[in-house]
Amino acid sequence: MVKINRRQFIILSAAGAGVALVGHQLGQGTISSQTFPESSVNLAPLYQSSDGLLELDLEARERLVNLGGKQAYLLTYNGQVPAPRLEAKPGDKVRIHFTNNLSQPTNLHYHGLHIPPTGNADNVFLRINPGEKFTYEFEIVQNHPSGTFWYHPHLHGLVAEQLFGGLAGLFIVRGELDEIPEIKAAQEEFLVLQDFALDEGGRLFSSMHMSLMMGREGDLIAVNGKINPSFSLPAQGLLRLRILNASPSRFYRLSLENHSFYQIAIDGNTLNKPIEVKELLLTPGQRADVLVKGDQEPGQYRLLNLPYDRGSMGMMGGRGMMGRNNRDVPIVLATLNYESTVESLSLPTKLTSISALPEPQTVRRFELNHGMNPAVGMAFLINGQPYSGDRLDTTVKLNSIEDWEITNTGVMDHPFHIHVNSFQVISRNGISESLPAWRDTVLVRRGETVRIRIQFRDFAGKTVYHCHILDHEDLGMMGNLMINA
Repeated sequence: MVKINRRQFIILSAAGAGVALVGHQLGQGTISSQTFPESSVNLAPLYQSSDGLLELDLEARERLVNLGGKQAYLLTYNGQVPAPRLEAKPGDKVRIHFTNNLSQPTNLHYHGLHIPPTGNADNVFLRINPGEKFTYEFEIVQNHPSGTFWYHPHLHGLVAEQLFGGLAGLFIVRGELDEIPEIKAAQEEFLVLQDFALDEGGRLFSSMHMSLMMGREGDLIAVNGKINPSFSLPAQGLLRLRILNASPSRFYRLSLENHSFYQIAIDGNTLNKPIEVKELLLTPGQRADVLVKGDQEPGQYRLLNLPYDRGSMGMMGGRGMMGRNNRDVPIVLATLNYESTVESLSLPTKLTSISALPEPQTVRRFELNHGMNPAVGMAFLINGQPYSGDRLDTTVKLNSIEDWEITNTGVMDHPFHIHVNSFQVISRNGISESLPAWRDTVLVRRGETVRIRIQFRDFAGKTVYHCHILDHEDLGMMGNLMINA
């Protein structure tokens, strides 16, 4: 494996990747609005468990759907973008009868769920070919945290393409957080953020036309399959937003005009107490639960995606790259309405108790970078190697506790995700995190070193860790992890 410097990387990336620009956005002063607002923020159909069982048929197929008033041929689960929302409780059994009617092989990954990585549970090494059927079946453990999780394809080499086509859905585990009185009284909305790149005929651009080295972004950003939908603040004045970044590469830096977010959960895991933030950064794959208080004058307030620079590769990072010609301009994602003065509910003061993990038995170090692979050309690397399905990169013991020190020596930010088990962030560049929190994805900015602590609980077997800019994962930034009993 040959490492290359920044200048070589810029030259090779610009020469080797296609650039496409689709759609348009209408400038309104310094804020970009994609098209006229749609009236509803409602999601696709809901499937809930009953008598301890969540069972459904799920079909992956290309369908003609209405996307922001435009007819689009997207990849769908059960004909919906986003996919149906699934809801279960700790202790429930889940049985999904899956049919692949795509033109490509695929599978399912249950992102953030603490379930086995083997057999017919969260097994990303399964290959379900076109026309084949497969039944996923697993049980959600009794002590599983309540939270916002999701499902999407995870067949290596096709992950970004299939997610970018629309294949993503929420998986909600109901539990203790939902029963806290103030949260139970709040109105609940689900926001699935996706971006798309369509040609004039409403067809998805093929990967060969896209800027894969940077990570593909589309010019059309949808919230629950709609463009700038509106949602209302309830009469009691407290709104709970469950937000999923289901884009393969785009970072969402969210801000709600004149309002704070009171964050209560990250990556499906409850925080100790609500944390007030003015902005919320969600990297691909991340989720956040926030409360919004109706404590401003009645009116309309825009949910904005603010600019974020996640790195650049010369020509690939400049204007003309797909989806990035407006990267310096806030974009309107949705609109919050309230028409009269409301009496705002109080916020909860305590949510849960999180204990810091004990000191680790092992410390490992991982370097994220890029380079040249003689077999495939440009590749993204972990510890100097691109992904190989035949290689075991990391072997750990069941129930052991380890620290992983992840250093990004490349030119782009990388969100790092581990399957099966959540972890705690211990430090960034040697500065300790102030409060313990559980998460499954952590942003490692270029030049940064992040230390995480993880306990490999309950389930043995083979799984993966990877960059959640999914083009980077498909291009090699992934490792195989074996958890031995």
